Amino acid sequence: MEILGIIAFVLALLISVMLHELGHFLTARRFGMWVSEFFVGFGRRIWSITRGETEYGIKAIPAGGYCRIEGMTPTDEMPQGELNRAFISAPSWKKLIVLGAGSTAHFILGFLLIFSIFFAVGYTTITPVISEVQSGSVAASAGFKPGDEIISINGEAVTQWSKDAVKIGQSKGAVMNFVLKRGGEKISIDVAPAYNNDAKRYMLGVITALGTERDGFIKSTSESAKAGWVLTKESAKSLVTLPSKVPQLFRETFLHEKRDPNGLVGVVGAARVSGQAVGSDKLNNNERLATFILLVASLNIFVGLFNLLPILPLDGGHMAVAIADEVRALYARLRKKPRPAPIDVNVLTPITGVVVVLLGILTVLLVVADIINPVSLNL
Repeated sequence: MEILGIIAFVLALLISVMLHELGHFLTARRFGMWVSEFFVGFGRRIWSITRGETEYGIKAIPAGGYCRIEGMTPTDEMPQGELNRAFISAPSWKKLIVLGAGSTAHFILGFLLIFSIFFAVGYTTITPVISEVQSGSVAASAGFKPGDEIISINGEAVTQWSKDAVKIGQSKGAVMNFVLKRGGEKISIDVAPAYNNDAKRYMLGVITALGTERDGFIKSTSESAKAGWVLTKESAKSLVTLPSKVPQLFRETFLHEKRDPNGLVGVVGAARVSGQAVGSDKLNNNERLATFILLVASLNIFVGLFNLLPILPLDGGHMAVAIADEVRALYARLRKKPRPAPIDVNVLTPITGVVVVLLGILTVLLVVADIINPVSLNL
């Protein structure tokens, strides 16, 4: 099962990358830009087919994919009569949409994955069905029995037990009315919760069973948006603190310190954690699937944000260049001068090279750490 989880994660990652590239592809085509290639993988070409002006195909190294939009820089050569279809010739707002479409695809996919948990897969939660009545409790004295389902409290229907049960703790010992469903019949019981010194709150003395719950479309949409926003904020915090976590990662890799589950994790580590989730004996089938989906959703949201960082060669870096072009154009208009030529990102190649080297070093460090001192979530 763990191997299946790792394979599923790799496939999910590959699909995510291709959807990222599909976002660029569709928006570029929509704006009339010339997209010459759309490939899965890198390296040597294994198979390809040309449809229209675009070559689609598969390459030997299954480590993502790419789409090639012609005319990304002023020095790129375009065929005669096609200069207006170059990326660099498009208005800045179109450039921003095309560049941001990749991250948008990650965010949409992340939301849909979270939505699938709430709407289809389901999540484990406490239910209003009583699994145990504690001996000597007020519930036992009042006649509560295992198997009873609490369907209303003080005349209000129980809709989500994790929230409805709070009313018991806040009762201050006042008599409450409970309507129970027992064997197809409804039973009404009035009882005053007793104060528990250990828990420091009022309790009935019942333990309710765990179950799988699924929400309707509207609630699933709302809860998915909330969960997605939480993951987005956490991903943003992780990006802000990323540089400060590199020294810790170095110590974990080479000085054998215990790996922090909340620290930096690479693709290899994420795949292993996914394998742990899918193969865990501590989780039921729904929990395994939901955990796996949540991991993939979290990864998509993080990658979407990471890709928007304003540094080349990331899409966010190209977006920053496009915005800088517009600022320069605005300044020129205010001075009643012609629009300046677009910024040539080739001039920024040294900076891009430094970023690529740093990201490469971090990637290698993460791979080594994930192999010799892997993260474990004790699932």
